[in-house]
Amino acid sequence: MSINPHIFNAHTVLLQEIRNAARPLTGSDEEYKPLLDKIGNAKFVLMGESTHGSSEFYQIRSQLTQELIQHYGFCAVAMEADWPDSYRVNRYVRGDETITTAESALVEFTRFPNWMWRNEVNLAFIKWLREYNQALSLPQEKIGYYGLDVYSLHASINAVIAYLDNIDQEAAKNARDYYGCFGDYAKEPQEYGLSSILGITPSCEEEVVKQLVMLRHHAVEYMQRDGFIAAEKYFCAEQNAKIIVNAERYYRTMYKGHISSWNSRDQHMADTVTTLGNHLSQWRNEEAKIVIWAHNSHIGDARATELGGAGERNIGQLLRERYGVDVALIGFSTYQGTVTAASNWDGDAERKTIQPALKESYEELFHNTAIPNFLLFPKENAALAAHLNISRLQRAIGVLYLPETERQSHYFFSRLPQQFDAIIHIDTTQALRPLEPLPLWHRGEVLETYP
Repeated sequence: MSINPHIFNAHTVLLQEIRNAARPLTGSDEEYKPLLDKIGNAKFVLMGESTHGSSEFYQIRSQLTQELIQHYGFCAVAMEADWPDSYRVNRYVRGDETITTAESALVEFTRFPNWMWRNEVNLAFIKWLREYNQALSLPQEKIGYYGLDVYSLHASINAVIAYLDNIDQEAAKNARDYYGCFGDYAKEPQEYGLSSILGITPSCEEEVVKQLVMLRHHAVEYMQRDGFIAAEKYFCAEQNAKIIVNAERYYRTMYKGHISSWNSRDQHMADTVTTLGNHLSQWRNEEAKIVIWAHNSHIGDARATELGGAGERNIGQLLRERYGVDVALIGFSTYQGTVTAASNWDGDAERKTIQPALKESYEELFHNTAIPNFLLFPKENAALAAHLNISRLQRAIGVLYLPETERQSHYFFSRLPQQFDAIIHIDTTQALRPLEPLPLWHRGEVLETYP
């Protein structure tokens, strides 16, 4: 089979354009300064990951976030994680004396896939945050750590009731009555969603909205003591009440199709970023600047992907629409290596080998530059942007990695220059190490290094 010389030449030109624009990453102290200077004035910096289990992605995000906090005025990190679990970490990094170790700060991250948060890189990062905050005297000056996700129905119910138990016994009783609508389904929200859709049990939508309204009705009363500390506690309770409203909706939309539930979840996460920014800005007397960590599929502008063409929206798109140039989107990619992922939902974390990226993908294109690791601004010049903007395959590995169905399970088409403001490519990545790696994870480690 002969190769069209025009196609071959165009590919060669594109590779050379990428080589010319790529900034090699070799471990030098100043290599990320061009990126930091470009994004340091943004209000929201969103940092992705093309897998939920690559150590380098977590390490680089941690490094960049520390720089943004120390030198560019960022005051919070918001994660693709549940709010109640993350809020315990927030208390720890802000100096709560009842949480004495970073390990104990992470104990509430128990749901699958807990390695996303209970890993060695995140542990080191929250230790650094606590130490950094110790030098800041005012509570509102300290750097926060928050969750964005919508899955925590049961934990959020418990959190709202616990908050009200401490300040308003009558309101706590009313909350128990409203949330009692869920019965035992509060612990099994997917079953609640199915049962509600089938008409087996009534929807709790009205009850959870009433409870949120009631909480807001007493906001001034609850916040009039202790300044920022009282305001922060109320804010946390109100956010949990909103999670319950949105989680109830999310679990009902799960059975209406993937796009409906995806959009419900990402709308909640984007709204949480906005709400968090407003809350912190009010108390800091300056515009709050926040770093967001989530998967590429949530961070990259969905309008530049085939998934967006099918109707999906995501955090990156929603925040860009709201804030324009005040939002910076950073994607990550890898060609091969190992990854921490499961083989089925609720399965154990495994150390799996990542297959080399498919032909005609962005990952293969970056691999063919022969630059192992690099930073790229895909819109840096018009020619590069135009050539990269031709739709190509892009890989996404989430909490599951299924190499036997690689193309169907892990690839979609995208237009990179419209999707991200910057890309960090690490050609060969290593599996993220969980805090408590199980035998199945170690088995993958042995196979990878044998003989």
